[in-house]
Amino acid sequence: MMNKKISFFILSAFFANGMNAEVSENNERLVNFFTESLKGSNDCFKSKKRIKISKLKSNRQNVWDAWCEANNNFDEEKLIRLSPLAEAQQSSWHLPDSLENNAVMNYYFGSKGEKPSEGYPLFLYIHGSGNKDREWATGLKICNRFEDSPSMYFIPQIPNTGKYYRWWQKAKQFAWERLLRQAFVNGYVNPEKVYFFGISEGGYGSQRLASFYADYLAAAGPMAGGEPLRNAPAENCRNIGFSLLTGNLDDGFYRNTLTSYAKAVYDSLQHSDSSAYSHRIELIPDRGHSIDYSPTTPWLRNYERNPYPKHVVWEDFEMDGLHRDGFYNLYVLKRPESGNDNRTRYIVDIKDNKIDINADFVEYTVLEKDPQWGIELKYSKKFVPASGGRILLYLNEELIDFDRKVSVSVNGKEVFDGKVKMELKHLVNSCVAYFDPMRLYPAAIEVDF
Repeated sequence: MMNKKISFFILSAFFANGMNAEVSENNERLVNFFTESLKGSNDCFKSKKRIKISKLKSNRQNVWDAWCEANNNFDEEKLIRLSPLAEAQQSSWHLPDSLENNAVMNYYFGSKGEKPSEGYPLFLYIHGSGNKDREWATGLKICNRFEDSPSMYFIPQIPNTGKYYRWWQKAKQFAWERLLRQAFVNGYVNPEKVYFFGISEGGYGSQRLASFYADYLAAAGPMAGGEPLRNAPAENCRNIGFSLLTGNLDDGFYRNTLTSYAKAVYDSLQHSDSSAYSHRIELIPDRGHSIDYSPTTPWLRNYERNPYPKHVVWEDFEMDGLHRDGFYNLYVLKRPESGNDNRTRYIVDIKDNKIDINADFVEYTVLEKDPQWGIELKYSKKFVPASGGRILLYLNEELIDFDRKVSVSVNGKEVFDGKVKMELKHLVNSCVAYFDPMRLYPAAIEVDF
């Protein structure tokens, strides 16, 4: 696990300042910059200020305080006040019309038990595809019943319904990122204990979201689902816990078959990388689409996020036309374009100040397809070295020793060799990029390949 120095610093800032973060007059420029970024500006923060290691803690503090101030003053629908989940307090978010017309996401937001000193574990639960009022009410009932206290829950209702309407589409992505951003700022949540899970359609959704947002998660737990792995590459879940429970008789849309295929892939990945891909994928005997949902959240909460893994695998894929800009400490400045799916797989390995990056295009070949609906069930993958891209490799004191030289190679070619400078601009720009208190990086190396 990670060294807790960064964790302790940021979390203490979290709970000491929380909703009442104050910034000094000297940080007015930071607050203004963050405010513009929240309004949609894509500008990068420019500064020549160097940071000494002795001043890194205070500079991180200043940046996070400025971010909190900008968020707290930003005119948007906020999370409602946290109250016991049993009180069923609810509110709604109006999602942008540019992403989906007339999308209002109702939600319950509440806690179970007393808040731990480091903050509540946060569970996002997403429901199935039946009547949305009934499914939402059922979600509240069962989440209150799960034995995972102390915990905090965000339980949304799907905004609309219709053919091929899903939890992972772009307006919902906006909601999940708002949830994470606001929860990290308001001081309720432990940012190292965030969990996504769901049932049926929510199982499909949480499996996709687990792969897409793995760098924010400690673990994920889809149930009664089973996505084709092209939609949720297992490789991205290397550093989180992953649970998938499906009835062995649940053959609707090949859920049991796809769950068994996922198990085979996760087993294979863990066999070749024994320190990673912790998972529990089971077909529950003699059960159809209805299974016992209670084992999932107690299993998930055993996991804690490592925000700084030194080995990362990222298949950069799109969901509803959108790609993530970054993943863990990688940030894409220019995406290499290929034919096919326009997918790039990055493998980053950091060892003793030596950083090796492999960047490959991913080509899928369908091995098995359902004859009725055309569902692609099984694939093989081919990797071809990628070129024409540019990435930013963010770094901190958990990943490298700043007193020594760092070497970076991409696809076997050395592209950097030297000492890395710590600068204010990287703390600020990484805060905007990830809105994550654990990922305020003081250094970065720009890499072309």
